[in-house]
Amino acid sequence: MTESHSHPDLKSDFKNPEDWLSPQKLSAIFGPKGDSKEGARIFIGITGGIAVYKACTVVSRLAQAGAQVTVAMTESATRFVTPLTFQALSGNPVYTSPWEHLESSDPQHISLADRSDAVLIAPCTMNSLASIVHGQTDSVVTLILSAINRKTTPVLIAPAMNDAMWTQPANQRNIELAQADGNIIVGPGDGWQACRHDGTGRMSEPADLIQALALSLQ
Repeated sequence: MTESHSHPDLKSDFKNPEDWLSPQKLSAIFGPKGDSKEGARIFIGITGGIAVYKACTVVSRLAQAGAQVTVAMTESATRFVTPLTFQALSGNPVYTSPWEHLESSDPQHISLADRSDAVLIAPCTMNSLASIVHGQTDSVVTLILSAINRKTTPVLIAPAMNDAMWTQPANQRNIELAQADGNIIVGPGDGWQACRHDGTGRMSEPADLIQALALSLQ
């Protein structure tokens, strides 16, 4: 991990929800500090769901604020938004397969995990949540996540699914397991869903995800 970042007064500097989408304000949290030329190192894992479009805003605003954002996507996620989009938004290559060695000297991606200051999995589908809590490394997202030191690096999970999936007993058990393992669950929210139902399971909005990341770095 990089050196800890000092933070502004979040209550006074971020009075309005839209402040959490302001790159200028966010730079005080995620941008370079002192003599460092690099901002906070954020790893964002994206799994397959319509809410992938919200992750575009998160990646863009963090990058504009000076954060070093690295994105990994499951194969299903790439069917909603292309890796090229996230490469353009983050300014960094995007991991899409465990067999892609963007770091040729580190095929297990351990160094990427080691240098991350915080992790956000958004959206996190019901299937991906199950993989995370049961230690499965069947995608590049869960592979990298398995190398994260949970004692030093906060891991935030933003569930995204329809109301019926969210309330499934198996899913609720997995949420409890994820929290017991030290993961921070962000959301989900209530409202209109892509399945044309109204209920709980909508992924949190970009401003809420960025705020949760900021709080996790304090």
